[in-house]
Amino acid sequence: MIHTIRTISQQLANHQFEKVKDIVSWMGAIQAQDYNMCKWAAGVRLKSATIRDIERSMRDGEILRTHIMRPTWHLVAAEDIRWMLELCRKRLKAASASRDKYLGITDELFAKTNNLIIKILEGNNHLTRREIAENFNKAGIQTDISRMIHFMYRAEIEGIVCSGADKDRQQTYALINERVKQVKILNTDEALAELATKYFKSHSPASLQDFNWWSGLSITDCKHAIYLIDNDLIKEKTSTSVLFIHNSIDIKPKFADCICLLPSFDEFLISYKNRDSVIDKANQPEAFTKNGIFRPVIMYNGKIVGTWDKSLSKSKAEIKVSLFNAKTKIDSELLEKAKNKYLSFVSLTN
Repeated sequence: MIHTIRTISQQLANHQFEKVKDIVSWMGAIQAQDYNMCKWAAGVRLKSATIRDIERSMRDGEILRTHIMRPTWHLVAAEDIRWMLELCRKRLKAASASRDKYLGITDELFAKTNNLIIKILEGNNHLTRREIAENFNKAGIQTDISRMIHFMYRAEIEGIVCSGADKDRQQTYALINERVKQVKILNTDEALAELATKYFKSHSPASLQDFNWWSGLSITDCKHAIYLIDNDLIKEKTSTSVLFIHNSIDIKPKFADCICLLPSFDEFLISYKNRDSVIDKANQPEAFTKNGIFRPVIMYNGKIVGTWDKSLSKSKAEIKVSLFNAKTKIDSELLEKAKNKYLSFVSLTN
């Protein structure tokens, strides 16, 4: 069944990985606009991890947070960032073109800001967006929040900057050439095949439309990517589409009953165009909104059965759960185990 295979391929049961960089590389990319929750998105998929493990991997540059697909924030493994940017850059630029024009940002201005960014970050000088804006203002470049978002976005997709080490719990930017080793850039076919392989290994079963949604590539490129790895894919026809399963995935998986508290914007939901197989249509508005806000959800044996939220105080940490259907029978011991895994991850106890 779709939801059981995805539970395994997404590493939410029978965990294979212990190292942070390995799970991020396996997933291809982990959506990450919620800075704290994206750390849990990696942690929940590891055999054992704390938030300090994720933050250490980010600080050391093993994994990076940047705009890479669709476009939105993602976590990616350092060794993957260059070829992924090369593959996605054209569409990432096109996605912001009209807004760039509205903000009065020209290619000439981008060239100026990119050169200035290189100058002020040289020597492993990791700076926040606000600190970079201060340097822009000194150079006579008009800045506000919107323009700074676009200046830094362009520097990211041009392969100039990536995430640096946190400063006072705020993300910084660093030069990619100082943070990531030079590697051989894949040609287009190699990159398409690599991206498709990563996606279908970690997200099977999935359709062409799912891969197209996740990657943000053109439908033509997605079809070609699937063609390139055709021998590695098993095809299953449903009443509405064709699903692809990477042949390395067990199509009859076995795992013990499991409950996971998944973060907001988690790959288990957001990385598919069609989510009906893991969450009933009637419950979808409670899990995600029409304008793209995805809430923290409860996954029980591959099905989304409710939402959760945390309540923190100086003396107490509490996880509140809300099931979609009050009649849903859920193992209370497993639920407590899932709660404690999150609380241990963020280094909090009840």
